[in-house]
Amino acid sequence: MAISIAVETPLQDDVRSLVADLNDHLLPLSPVEFQFKMTVEQMAGADTTVFVARDENGLAIGCGALKEHGAGLGEVKRMFTRPTVRGQRVGSALLDAITAMAAEKSLTHLVLETGVGPGFDAAWRLYERSGFTRCGVVLDYPDSEHSAFYEKRLALTPAQ
Repeated sequence: MAISIAVETPLQDDVRSLVADLNDHLLPLSPVEFQFKMTVEQMAGADTTVFVARDENGLAIGCGALKEHGAGLGEVKRMFTRPTVRGQRVGSALLDAITAMAAEKSLTHLVLETGVGPGFDAAWRLYERSGFTRCGVVLDYPDSEHSAFYEKRLALTPAQ
């Protein structure tokens, strides 16, 4: 399957639908108070870059976002691929694009929060295959049995 990944606004109907599907997917997996969602309006903020994966027909099949927190720190947010394309490395391609953008922006450290339990195993494998390692609580998230935290240090590249 040929896919394309591009930076796009989340304020498009098909991306809104993708984020709604993500929210629906997460709902039964952990308590609502431990689901740290960004709305599409928040995702459209100046501190966040949204990546959308599209298939050869232009259908939005996945998304992910890079939220900048300053001091070289970025956070991976809103990672999701439609169930019909899972296992086809769409998530890996999105995470690679996010990591590349973080490096371009001279970020040195990426973090993320994800859930714990059945339904999150594939996410854990994705993050670990992409060089993320488990860590303690990050940012202002609560320490909870419902959250797992990951980090990845990015190598600094010489200025051009």
